[in-house]
Amino acid sequence: MLLPSLRTLVSCGCRNAGRGFQQSNRTPHLRQWLAKRSQHSITAEAGANTAPATVPNAATNRILGRWLLGCSGLVVGAVVLGGVTRLTESGLSMVDWHLVREMKPPQTRAEWEAEFAKYRQFPEFKIMNHDMTLPEFKFIFYMEWGHRMWGRLVGLAYVLPTIYFWKKGYFNRSMKGRALGLCGFVFFQGLLGWYMVKSGLEEKPESYDVPRVSQYRLSAHLGSALLLYCASLWTGLTLMVEPHKLANTKRLNQLRRFAKGTVGLVFLTALSGAFVAGLDAGLVYNSFPLMGDRWIPDDLLAFSPTLKNFFENPTTVQFDHRVLAISSLTAITGLYMFSRRMMLPRRAKIAISCLTAMAYAQVHTIRHTPMLSFTLMLLRVLLKISMYNGC
Repeated sequence: MLLPSLRTLVSCGCRNAGRGFQQSNRTPHLRQWLAKRSQHSITAEAGANTAPATVPNAATNRILGRWLLGCSGLVVGAVVLGGVTRLTESGLSMVDWHLVREMKPPQTRAEWEAEFAKYRQFPEFKIMNHDMTLPEFKFIFYMEWGHRMWGRLVGLAYVLPTIYFWKKGYFNRSMKGRALGLCGFVFFQGLLGWYMVKSGLEEKPESYDVPRVSQYRLSAHLGSALLLYCASLWTGLTLMVEPHKLANTKRLNQLRRFAKGTVGLVFLTALSGAFVAGLDAGLVYNSFPLMGDRWIPDDLLAFSPTLKNFFENPTTVQFDHRVLAISSLTAITGLYMFSRRMMLPRRAKIAISCLTAMAYAQVHTIRHTPMLSFTLMLLRVLLKISMYNGC
């Protein structure tokens, strides 16, 4: 009995020793694998804790997008204030241009008298406002001063955030170029505004007409504001809104070309409105759709050479503006009808519907001014760019 038990104990011990020997042969490989895995985990954790977030990213793009949308809104405000300044005939009240010094308006009566004395030396006072009083001068001065200060606010809204975002690393290479371009365009817009005002301060001994700024410079000033607005809005929407992925069909390409052509037509209409404002051409005929009692006025091509009529003849300028406005309305209506037959994103359909409603609302504004027309054109372009981003 003792012998068999002893044999069993010895055989079990041998088997266990064999297993232990086999396990001891596998243990170094297992230990190496576990050590490598723990080392990789520690390295990954350390990298996750110490590596900075990628800049720019989606969050920074949304910040930049909101900033540019806000800047585009400030540009619209500048255009509206410019329109009010034009309607109140206040644009030539400030006869000097100083970037910093003029930010503080006159405070004492002596300072106001000195400023009024400067204004009395220029044609607008001598021909139009020779009986103007000091309180009346203060009104037009503050109108122009407010417009210029708003322009400086627009400049700061572009330049200061650009410096901050650049230092924070929010800009990629492409965005750096766009930001510099927008800031440079703001400075150009300010210089162009003074260049425009300067044209209305020049003495013209051979002319006894009402002093006004050059219609060419006014058109350039408003056109550049429109381009600045569109560039800021387009870039902001691109950063904030992901475009819909639509199949590149023939009808979609036709819609895009149709929309681009409509935007170009609206832009030309806005520029023609600037010529109407510069020449006071809106006062020549105040009936619509007839001009007086005729569809085509007799003095439409009264100037020679013929090309001069399109830029300097008030009758022709007003006629062209009406034709372009009707063409814009027709194009927008056609765009609406064409888009109804297509499957488009919801926001694109809303944008086209709002665009069409705005166009027809302007038609019912009978006694609208050229500057109001321009402001509404800006809103149209806003909706149009929204539609582009949706497509």
